[in-house]
Amino acid sequence: MKYLIIGGVAGGATVAARLRRLDEKAEIILFERGKYVSYANCGLPYYIGDTINNRNKLFVQTAKGFTDRFRIDIRTEQEVIAINPEKKQVEIKKLSTGENYVETYDKLVLSPGAEPLRPGIEGIQSKKIFTLRNVPDTDTIKNYINTEKPKQAVVVGGGFIGLEMAENLQELGIQVSVVEMANQVMAPLDYSMAAIVHQHLIDKQINLLLEDGVERFEDVEGKVIVHLKSGKQITADLVLLSIGVRPETKLAKEAGLSLGKLGGITVNEYMQTSNPDIYALGDAVEIKHLVTNKPALIPLAGPANKQGRIVADNIVSGNKETYQGTMGNSIAKIFDLTVATAGANAKLLKREGIPYYSSYTHSASHAGYYPGAVPLSIKILFSPGNGQLLGAQVVGFGGVDKRIEMLAQVIQRKGTIHDLISIEHAYAPPYSAAKDPVNMAGYVAENILEEKVKIAHWRDIANIDKETLLIDVRTRDEYNLGSLPGAINIPVDELREHLPESPKDKPIIVSCAVGLRGYLAYRILIQNGYTNVRNLSGGYKTWYAATAKHTAKNHHLSAQPTNDDGVEKASGKLIEIDACGLQCPGPILQLKKHYSDLKVDERLRITATDQGFARDVSSWCNMTGAHLVSVENKAGIIHATIEKGEPQSSCKMISRGDNKTLIVFSDDLDKALASFVIANGAASTGKKVTMFFTFWGLNVIKKRQKPSVSKDIFGKMFGWMLPSHSGKLKLSKMNMGGAGSWMMRLIMKRKHIDSLENLIAQAIENGVEMIACTMSMDVMGVKQEELLDNVTLGGVASYLERAEDANVNLFI
Repeated sequence: MKYLIIGGVAGGATVAARLRRLDEKAEIILFERGKYVSYANCGLPYYIGDTINNRNKLFVQTAKGFTDRFRIDIRTEQEVIAINPEKKQVEIKKLSTGENYVETYDKLVLSPGAEPLRPGIEGIQSKKIFTLRNVPDTDTIKNYINTEKPKQAVVVGGGFIGLEMAENLQELGIQVSVVEMANQVMAPLDYSMAAIVHQHLIDKQINLLLEDGVERFEDVEGKVIVHLKSGKQITADLVLLSIGVRPETKLAKEAGLSLGKLGGITVNEYMQTSNPDIYALGDAVEIKHLVTNKPALIPLAGPANKQGRIVADNIVSGNKETYQGTMGNSIAKIFDLTVATAGANAKLLKREGIPYYSSYTHSASHAGYYPGAVPLSIKILFSPGNGQLLGAQVVGFGGVDKRIEMLAQVIQRKGTIHDLISIEHAYAPPYSAAKDPVNMAGYVAENILEEKVKIAHWRDIANIDKETLLIDVRTRDEYNLGSLPGAINIPVDELREHLPESPKDKPIIVSCAVGLRGYLAYRILIQNGYTNVRNLSGGYKTWYAATAKHTAKNHHLSAQPTNDDGVEKASGKLIEIDACGLQCPGPILQLKKHYSDLKVDERLRITATDQGFARDVSSWCNMTGAHLVSVENKAGIIHATIEKGEPQSSCKMISRGDNKTLIVFSDDLDKALASFVIANGAASTGKKVTMFFTFWGLNVIKKRQKPSVSKDIFGKMFGWMLPSHSGKLKLSKMNMGGAGSWMMRLIMKRKHIDSLENLIAQAIENGVEMIACTMSMDVMGVKQEELLDNVTLGGVASYLERAEDANVNLFI
């Protein structure tokens, strides 16, 4: 028998080796248009980043090694350019000489893989723009980095390869921007889980640009200017395109083989194409998705290797082995985070019309009392009928691989959330808890399925009506560090005593940190006659991660001083506090307890694994006057150093800063004009000016052209009744149905006095900080998208923090 194989990387090489083990006498020829066969495609980013420092380690096998061991005819740098199924022959081109020749076959295997997308964007032919698919691509990028020493790079695309490359380029000391057209990175994740990745990327100083795309590239003075569709421009020395791949099907299509609706080669359960003598596998084929039972393109090395073994068995022994399908089980390292998925996500289930429930759990990687336990978040999706597990996503700093594989096994055998509960795991404190995070995910899902609890999701919070009562059942310390908008605080341990105050005729959503105490509160309320209660799935942790504005200017880590590493000063001692394993408010309570023991100029270094602590410690220091020397996240462990300063005595005059703050409460045109005249005047003298817009003042900073946003009926009514932008503002006196405002603007124009809109633009240019009150926004149904782009969001604490450092505070 004579077997020809087209493509010599993962799948093709597996087929070749398996064929020889099954048939010692067969003639086997493998064609590879590149120089190399059987190399570690997934390891290429890590070689570029010097994590893998020996290039030879990328090669599982060489052409010579293959030939010597398996006596397979390996023909590299030879491209198959045509297939003739009727004559059972292929035409090959020798790339070194241009010579063409023909080979016949008894059975043919197609493993051409997929090619990177390279759209027809203006300027894309620049020599500073790269794609990464194979070893030559890797060598080109590596040589470019070594010779040109780029300082800034742009990665276009936030998928697995794009983010792995972002990490490895950053590790080389290159400043990296990631541009992603979607509203999230890593499409297999749902948004709430991807949001955890967003924050981690920003923690690692990645400039993350979501919901933006490349308009064109421009070579200027040795640089590449990346022009984005938003109008932004990024200057780079290197650009990596990682916007996806498409199956290489040109040969198959020209040979008359059937292609599927998704553009891949159609194969049956035996991996056989529409021609019985031609098999196909890997990234080029459409396979069955194990959850949806629909065709899918899933370009992963693991499935390709399994398919290769099945193809070889069926070629030699007849069609006996079947490929059941793929669930898309994948995992990636993104700096310190590990991100993994299996099965279907919510987007896919919605698209296919498959009903599902979902739940979140936040656990530790192993027993919390054993050192080194780090956060682990799990989202599962399951059928409302029988509880069949449809998908799972795990994001964390340790133990992610073990959990996704446990979950994937249940999905693969079409198991249910009850199987998650019954999984018997290997338990010892360094490796797990007595109730493993996977067991806990099953317990929570079972409670939902059996209606022991009804849940609300993080998206629901933005759309609740004014009748809904939000009850935060965390401790007061936790609540003071941040809570859901409009939530009242009743700690779960005090809930029973407050039942008479809680109305039974209103819908209630209870929330806690991660969902556990919320569940306890739910059970208390339900068993005391409350009928319309829901628990926030995943608690405040999930809501905060999913709704936080992930921008560098709001980034709580990078905003802290980094020129001081927190080492012991000569003038004072350093106290070390280990708060790892404690959930909020545990780390803050430990900080408060030990901070009081410090003397002036002494320092405290505290470590914690609660990821919210990085944000909380900054807020706590702002509230108490402590000096936050440094805060950083290393492998999921927060390291914060705090120094005690001179106490502020109430009997002494406090020396305030020379900054200015204004509260703008009114949307009267004349008062708005006065506000910005004062703000610009102060800013022109070099003062730091903050304007805090609350209630009607929000109308002053609305955009003229607003995007479409979703609002409830009350938000819509406010929108109808209130001025839609600064051009619609009225005078506080003598408005005369709008005529007064028109006269005021006309007189100002004639006397060459800047309009309100010009004053606002000047304020932005002068660096005036404009903060919109989030509480007022919630009450009036104003969305952030409706406000000017330079406006940030904040609460009373944000204003008071600025006011503490100001010697002028005006209320207008």
